[in-house]
Amino acid sequence: MKIKIYQINGDRDKNRVKFTRHDLLEKYQGTSAIDASLYDEVFSGDVECSDLEGVYTAFNTQPQPLHRGHSLSVSDIVVNEDGAYFCDSVGFKKVDFDESQTQKSDNLIKVVYVEPNKPAYIAEIEHTLDGEQRAVQGMIEAVYCHDDDTCIICNEEGKLIGMEGNRRYNNGQNIIAGPFFVVGLQGDSFRSLTEEEQAKYLDKYAIPEEISQEEVEGDIGFTIVSW
Repeated sequence: MKIKIYQINGDRDKNRVKFTRHDLLEKYQGTSAIDASLYDEVFSGDVECSDLEGVYTAFNTQPQPLHRGHSLSVSDIVVNEDGAYFCDSVGFKKVDFDESQTQKSDNLIKVVYVEPNKPAYIAEIEHTLDGEQRAVQGMIEAVYCHDDDTCIICNEEGKLIGMEGNRRYNNGQNIIAGPFFVVGLQGDSFRSLTEEEQAKYLDKYAIPEEISQEEVEGDIGFTIVSW
């Protein structure tokens, strides 16, 4: 299921309706209508859920590497192909919600995100160390295996901690374990991928690879130093 999640930004919440039930909105803001201008986009992507209750459970119990907000709570908005839904104290309520009035963080970069057993897709991550570490679920490592101004950012301990094999590189000689993303390089910093780069790496990593844990473990290298 492809979804977006929006959460109220406390700095714009003058009537303090964050975490407020839908039936109390009129009491605090004079109308029960949802003010989309209070909301920030905090997630956009595909989730392995069949319904909204599954989304609620996933965003309260499972790590969500691309999620930039708090656990799914009352007053949050979930948007899917059927419309917008207000997360209430019990269940979800379908509401009118103008996404064009929402905002999102200024420090996002556009990347190609690649998970084990899934096709690559375009995502936005926070251009901060915390955001980049969250995207790979651990300490980051840069892998320079492309022939342009891009690189792969992955979990430097992915193979050591038993993450699933994701994709091969270096002419198939090495393996990246766990989720990774392709990002642009600008000097010593990261940048968003250009549209051309996005298309290139969406195609390159479109097909998931079958990689056994034995292969992953076999690609763990150690250097023994004698004293």
